Amino acid sequence: MNYAELVQAIKDYTENEETSFVAQIPTFVRQAEERIYRTVMIPELRKGATTNIAAGAQYVARPADFLSVFSFAVIAADGTYSYLYDKDPSFIREAYPLPGNRGTPQFYAQFDGDTGGVLSSGNFILGPTPDQDFSVELQYYYDPPSIVSAGSSWLGDNAETALLYGALIEAYTYMKGEVDILQGYESRYKEALAQLGGVSIRSMRDDYRDGQIRMGG
Repeated sequence: MNYAELVQAIKDYTENEETSFVAQIPTFVRQAEERIYRTVMIPELRKGATTNIAAGAQYVARPADFLSVFSFAVIAADGTYSYLYDKDPSFIREAYPLPGNRGTPQFYAQFDGDTGGVLSSGNFILGPTPDQDFSVELQYYYDPPSIVSAGSSWLGDNAETALLYGALIEAYTYMKGEVDILQGYESRYKEALAQLGGVSIRSMRDDYRDGQIRMGG
């Protein structure tokens, strides 16, 4: 389902083509995308970023499209990966109170969040402060371009039911529609989201080594 098809489906389901309603459809769709992306961690919406940090650099900038961390590692000059433990910034400040407390980083924390602007996507803080130059590799879930602006998306291609009913919930709430119809949309959305969650779980498994998931009792 591309964006044009999604817009038409929303109009058809709600039987509403009033000008102000149609003007709000992009908002309905973006709200639905946001809800889905923050409910289910979809493996296909995960990617990696590698950057170099210098000795003494305690902070690492987050990618602009960052949503949440999957893994964070420092890579030594010989190629050895050391995966870091996620901690609260206060833990790192207490454990390593001085920037001069240097070594191979063992911990990281999300130090600050988005502060606005294209290059202000927040930072991670490392502990201890690196004592030499390292590369760092961040595997993370990201916010992909919306189907509204891109015309198509992973959700539109692979989870159109969740996307459609998520948008219909927002649209019908805006319309202050009948409660029983809204509840029907919410029920269908939850079913679609549960299916998407099952795909997410299976995508992170290896049936040969982990065994097949048993369905039912």
